Amino acid sequence: MVERDGPEKRGRLSRPLVLDAAVALVDREGLGALTMRRLAAELGVESMALYRYTPGKEALLDGLTEAYFTEINARLRTSAAGGGPREPEWRMELRRIAQAFAAVAHSHPEILPLVATRPLAVPVSRRPAPALELTEHILSVLGRAGFDDATTLTIYRTFVAWNLGCLLVDKRQVVDNPEEPDPALRLGLHRLSATEYPRLRALVPRFADFDDQAEMLAGLDSLLNGMPEPPLDAFYGGGGS
Repeated sequence: MVERDGPEKRGRLSRPLVLDAAVALVDREGLGALTMRRLAAELGVESMALYRYTPGKEALLDGLTEAYFTEINARLRTSAAGGGPREPEWRMELRRIAQAFAAVAHSHPEILPLVATRPLAVPVSRRPAPALELTEHILSVLGRAGFDDATTLTIYRTFVAWNLGCLLVDKRQVVDNPEEPDPALRLGLHRLSATEYPRLRALVPRFADFDDQAEMLAGLDSLLNGMPEPPLDAFYGGGGS
């Protein structure tokens, strides 16, 4: 039975607490389990108590993307950049951001599709503040590296598209039988005709056993290698903040 939310109970609620509970519920049971009533039960309050912090289900879904980007930014504040001794600092920082994004995606795979779609459905000015904070950081890193505005936006769009695309493809590898040790059986690819799909069947081990982060970073490096370089005097400067 849900405990009624008296003043002392309401006093313990906050927007971060509500969003944390929503994230935990979705991680555990999927997006389909998320309702205002169910979330209220998780927090031990009545549904109406939540409307002070999120006005409804749609706003709650937007709140999940807010929590997602908040976690990325928190990771970036506590992680260290890494790279080769002669690697430009802007590349090191983009790799660090990609790794943080991937780590949060692995922790919250059910939220990733929302991150890929919901912010794009509203004007930039109405996107969650943590998402804008990350965008500003990336643009600042590229600007300090010496790129002009047009190249900065090209690299930014390429970077975001590659990261989201890789992660969405990785998370779409739905397992058919998690208890099955054979890769083909585990992914259900044995159901495909070997005559009609010979290459797909031949690549089954790669579908089931690969280093997703290494492949994501390798692809990112390939994309960045095709981008124009900033002025030479910016090669060693202008990294992340």
